[in-house]
Amino acid sequence: MQTIISPLVSHRLCLAPAVPRYRLPNIYHRAPPSIRLSNHRSTTSPCLFSSAAAASRDSEMATEDVQDPRIAKIASSIRVIPDFPKPGIMFQDITTLLLDTEAFKDTIALFVDRYKDKGISVVAGVEARGFIFGPPIALAIGAKFVPMRKPKKLPGKVISEEYSLEYGTDTIEMHVGAVEPGERAIIIDDLIATGGTLAAAIRLLERVGVKIVECACVIELPELKGKEKLGETPLFVLVSSAA
Repeated sequence: MQTIISPLVSHRLCLAPAVPRYRLPNIYHRAPPSIRLSNHRSTTSPCLFSSAAAASRDSEMATEDVQDPRIAKIASSIRVIPDFPKPGIMFQDITTLLLDTEAFKDTIALFVDRYKDKGISVVAGVEARGFIFGPPIALAIGAKFVPMRKPKKLPGKVISEEYSLEYGTDTIEMHVGAVEPGERAIIIDDLIATGGTLAAAIRLLERVGVKIVECACVIELPELKGKEKLGETPLFVLVSSAA
């Protein structure tokens, strides 16, 4: 499993001094972590993100110090809500990113730049925040948007995939006929934590013969090792928290 690094060069940045308004801490820990911001040249790293789709798993993070200012703006626009939805959780609130029109536009543009020339015909959005980022990306690259929903939300005949949670299971569904064998897809969500939902989305699409090019998220919590559940499917993210 490889994590891809965003297209310019990156370096570790602690948002506390650089951006006093917001930090991006671990969703499960109270101690605020530092932030790793993505970049815009080809590199690969467990926690950062490269623009090279064919980058080697053994590639190391580039040491150049050229940073895309859009990434820092995106990171600084994400608000953290302590103890939501339950005590001890630091909730990553992307609604403040959506209120910042420049940060939202830059977020979409970074994904569009990455996928516009990769022959993508399907953008699959995971409920619910994948529905925010997926449609504008799909329109911009000329792909169809396919919603992947929780049970009993889609009105037609569906195909389902169950996945494990910490306590119990959940299910993700897609309309039968929404995709065709041989199509090339990306899967979009706002955040990857433990990776269970994205892994289920991968299995669901692969069952009907779709080629998963990549999973894409705005935020990754690498300490939860969610990318390990994605198997051979690459992961591309813009902002990564680090404990």
